[in-house]
Amino acid sequence: MELNSIQRVYLIGIGGIGMSGLARYFQHRGCLVAGYDKTQTALTTALEQENIEIAYHDEIDYIPFDFNEPEEGTLVIYTPAVPANSLILNFFQDKKFTLKKRSEVLGIISKGMFTIAVAGTHGKTTTSCMIAHVMRASGNDCSAFLGGIATNYQTNVLFGSNEMLVVEADEYDRSFLTLHPDIAVVTSMDADHLDIYGDKNSMVQAFQQFASQVKTDGKLIYKKGLPLNKGVTYATDAEAEAIAENIRIENGTYHFDFKNKETQIKAIQLGIAGIHNVENAVAAIQTALFLEVGPKEIKAALKSFLGIKRRFEYIINTNKAIYIDDYAHHPEELRACITSVKELYPDKELTVIFQPHLYTRTRDFADEFAEVLSQTNHLLLLNIYPARELPIEGVNAEMILERMKPSSNAKKYTVKEALDYVQQQKPELLLTVGAGDIDKMVEPLKAALQNV
Repeated sequence: MELNSIQRVYLIGIGGIGMSGLARYFQHRGCLVAGYDKTQTALTTALEQENIEIAYHDEIDYIPFDFNEPEEGTLVIYTPAVPANSLILNFFQDKKFTLKKRSEVLGIISKGMFTIAVAGTHGKTTTSCMIAHVMRASGNDCSAFLGGIATNYQTNVLFGSNEMLVVEADEYDRSFLTLHPDIAVVTSMDADHLDIYGDKNSMVQAFQQFASQVKTDGKLIYKKGLPLNKGVTYATDAEAEAIAENIRIENGTYHFDFKNKETQIKAIQLGIAGIHNVENAVAAIQTALFLEVGPKEIKAALKSFLGIKRRFEYIINTNKAIYIDDYAHHPEELRACITSVKELYPDKELTVIFQPHLYTRTRDFADEFAEVLSQTNHLLLLNIYPARELPIEGVNAEMILERMKPSSNAKKYTVKEALDYVQQQKPELLLTVGAGDIDKMVEPLKAALQNV
């Protein structure tokens, strides 16, 4: 399907971060856009305020009249997270509409553009946002599809005036294999999505295929130690071709020096916290240097980068209380987040509220979750957020508790109990983590802590 022929777009699962970006993109192009999602969120409300019609009932009667019959120029986009028995999905399939996965549409959009694709089981959202911000802040412009709401721009999609495109390349359902980038960045390849891949080896093979799809004259940038080759390696704690060194914390802010064979940039101040974000910044710097952005412009852009909603986001930061919210839902993401919090605030007791995401991920990584979460002073563990999954017998949040150190101050809580705990105990350092609906707790927790 040619991009210029698309006039009407219906998105099944429009509230997803990637799907909502496509909704905004096609509306920006002048298309009629509507969609369905099972849950109303702040993001779907924002789309509705942008005059995009959204239904919250999986029923055919809620499909707008304009989408009742397949016509030339009509595209239906769906996410793999939508169940196969969805009435709306089956209506469009039975009527022989043109249906594409979100990843296929990204492939169509990126065709003919200079594409920078960032992949990885974690780190890809922040790194892609950093790259887009460096390009924009340095006066080079770009379009971007981002996996989070960029704080600098308050959106997850950017519309540029040139042919440069930054995309987050999602490994779920092998989605990133629709892309053939000019520059590819691979941040991490930890085992994940084993419900899709079966084992880590199959997942690694998919990443290797993604890396092989970089254009002949393109560039591959990847974290040192990953099983890839023919690219530029980067790291913060190992010998690599692009590195961060002299990393230090000054007044709660990360500073570091960047060095590769050709370039050295001294005294970079990062606008967001976290040692893992220093690593992400190294990848972004190397990308920007390939695009001939000057060191002075890179340095200024990283200082002004404000991060992404729910990525090490400070909700409260006062002398009496610190509250950070993060999307971390994989053991290695949790490790990076908790390590950074403890590094920033070594003298404070850390209270963590964690919502496990998916039954399969909890089952596959219960030992790893337990090991990482044992580093907290107080753990308030919520029920598993199922997302697209049905329950699995014997799999629950208690699996993590059972594997934690006996000395761990950890306990299972309901959402109400967790809110009551914070209201009563007023922890001095609070971290909420998870990829489900734990973000609905942010405002009540903020209210509970604001008067400390």
